[in-house]
Amino acid sequence: MEPKARYELEFPINSSPQLLYQYISTPSGLQEWFADNVNSRGEFFTFIWDDTEENARLTSKKTGEKVKFRWIDEDKKDTDYFFELRILEDEITKDVSLMVIDFAQEDEISEATLLWENQISDLKHVIGSV
Repeated sequence: MEPKARYELEFPINSSPQLLYQYISTPSGLQEWFADNVNSRGEFFTFIWDDTEENARLTSKKTGEKVKFRWIDEDKKDTDYFFELRILEDEITKDVSLMVIDFAQEDEISEATLLWENQISDLKHVIGSV
């Protein structure tokens, strides 16, 4: 199987970094826009969509700035892939955006981008940033 390619997307979001951080770092926040159900036990998170369940480990977080989840296999071992959500704030304009770093097969990046666009659209609706 070919290795996945890393890609980055940036979405402007009309929100304070503090509010946005709650929606990207907590199970209840993520459950409102990212997955149908999100459970956590310490650093381990389970993301559930319809009948699909994926497990990840929260490998790093910086309050108000970013979270990084590394996907894990059934033995709870880290895989090579992760997704990171990073809050960017322009120092001058104070404009806020969310940077998404993720991985996908080369021929699936456009599909993965569409999925993120839909999820970020849901996030904007939840926080009233539309």
